[in-house]
Amino acid sequence: MFTNDHPDSNAAIVIGAGLGGLAAAMRLGAKGYAVTVLDRLDSPGGRGSSITQDGHRFDLGPTIITVPQVYENLWRACGRDFHKDISLRPMDPFYEVRWPDGSKFTARQDTDAMLAEVARLSPGDLAGYKRFLKDSEACYKVGFEGMVAKPMNRIMDTVKVLPEFARLRADRSILGLAKARVKDARLRMALSFHPLFIGGDPRKVTSIYSLVAYLEKTYGVHYAMGGVQAIANAMVKVIHGQGGTVRQNVEVDEVLIENGAAKGVSLTDGTVIHAPLVVSNADAGHTYQRLLRNHPRKRWTDAKLKSRRWSMGLFVWYFGTKGTAQMWPDVGHHTITNAPRYEGLLRDIFIKGKLSDDMSLYIHRPGVTDPSVAPKGDDTFYVLSPVPHLGFDHAVDWQKERDIYKAKVMAEVEKTIPGFAERISTEMILTPEDFRDRYLSPNGSGFSIEPRILQSAYFRPHNISEEAKGLFLVGAGTHPGAGVPGVISSAEVLAKLVPDAAPRVALKVAAE
Repeated sequence: MFTNDHPDSNAAIVIGAGLGGLAAAMRLGAKGYAVTVLDRLDSPGGRGSSITQDGHRFDLGPTIITVPQVYENLWRACGRDFHKDISLRPMDPFYEVRWPDGSKFTARQDTDAMLAEVARLSPGDLAGYKRFLKDSEACYKVGFEGMVAKPMNRIMDTVKVLPEFARLRADRSILGLAKARVKDARLRMALSFHPLFIGGDPRKVTSIYSLVAYLEKTYGVHYAMGGVQAIANAMVKVIHGQGGTVRQNVEVDEVLIENGAAKGVSLTDGTVIHAPLVVSNADAGHTYQRLLRNHPRKRWTDAKLKSRRWSMGLFVWYFGTKGTAQMWPDVGHHTITNAPRYEGLLRDIFIKGKLSDDMSLYIHRPGVTDPSVAPKGDDTFYVLSPVPHLGFDHAVDWQKERDIYKAKVMAEVEKTIPGFAERISTEMILTPEDFRDRYLSPNGSGFSIEPRILQSAYFRPHNISEEAKGLFLVGAGTHPGAGVPGVISSAEVLAKLVPDAAPRVALKVAAE
C-alpha cells in the first residue's frame, strides 16, 4: 500500500480524465492547487476519447464543437491561447437531416440560407420559424448566459430565474414549442431533436433548450482537427505545464471521508492518496452509489438516485471502409436519418424501454473534413442509434440483440450509403452495456441524468456536494449538464466555489 500521510493542504485530486475532469484540473491548477488526475482508461478524454484500429481513428463520443468561447475562456484562465493548441474548422453545412420520403433539410449558420430551407420545405411555416428564432435567442439569454456557468447549489439561485422561466413558458417541452410555431412535421423534428445529443427526450425536455438554435446561428458549429481527443490531449499538456499529474490505468475505489470531510481516495489496487480537496468527474450516480458507499448520505441516497429519469442508451457502430473517400459525394460530415415515426420512437426509447425495429440514426463521416482519421483513400464512420437504457424492468439483452440490431442498422445505413457493407475493413461496436462497463455509467445511460426541468439547476446533483466538505462534482451528471460545453462549464462553476490555493507545495506519494 502507498500513502501520503502528510498531504499538502493545497493538494487536489480529480477523479476521472473526462473533459469535465481535465477542465477542472486546469481551473484548479490556475488557482494554485497541486492537482493529481486519476483515470481508469488508457487515454484521456473519457467519452471524448478515441480508439485507433487498423489505421482508423474512431472518435468515441462528441464530434462537434459549439460555443468556442467556453474553451477560449478556459485556456485564458490558465494563461494560454486555445487556438494555438487546437485548430477548429467551421462546418458548412452543419448537418443534413433526411426523411423517408426523400426530403432533406440542410442546417447552416447563414440566416438567409436557413430561411430558404424552411421556405422550400414548408412556405407556410416561414413566419413561425422566425418566431422560433426569437424564442431561441430569449432562451439563450436566460438559460445560457444567465445560468450555465453560475453555481446553482442554493434553491434561491433557481427561484430567482423562475419569473423568466414562466415568461418563456419553460414548462412547455421543446417539441411543444416547435409544434406551437410550425405545422410541418419534418420541421418540428428539425427544430426539436437537439436534446437527444445530451440525452433528453424532446417531448419532455424544457423549451429552454431551443437556445441551441441560437448558439448554432451565432457561433457556428466546428470540428477540432484530430477530433475531440486532440482537445483532451492539449488539456493534459496544460495540466502538466501547471505542474499537475495525470495518471491513466488507475481506478478510484472510494472517496475517503473523516469527520464529514473528504480526506482523499483509495484506489482498487490498495493505494491511498490523501488530499483535502476531491473533485469527481465520475458520473454523479457512480460517485454517490459506489465511491461513497460506506458513508451515510443526506440527499443523494440510493432511493433518490433510482427515482431519477436517466438519459437514453446508445448503440454506436464504428467502421472503416476501403477505397471510399471519393464515393457517396452527397454524404457529408454529419447526416441525420429519420424513421417514419418521431414521437412513437421517442416513447419506445424513453418510456417503454423497447428496442424498435425502426430507428433514427446519426451518421458521422469525419474524413470529409479531417483525412487523418483513415488511411489515404479510405473512410472512417460511426453510426449512432438512440436506444433504451438498461434500467427498465425488461432491459434489452445486448449479448443476444447486438448482432441482430447491427443487421437492422446496416439495412438502414444502406439507404444512405449504398454498398458500404462490402467495403468494411474494420469495425467495433459499443452498446449500453459497454457504456456501463467502460464509463461506469449507471444504467448504461449515454449522458447521465436526463435534463428535464425538475432534474436541472438546483434539482440536479450539485457541483459542491452536501455529503462531505471538500467534495465537488463536475461533468454531465451535475450542473449545468451534458454536452461538451456543459461539462467544460461545470469546471468554471467549480472555480467559483473553490477559493484560491495558498503558496503551492508538490503532492508527494511515498511508501508506507
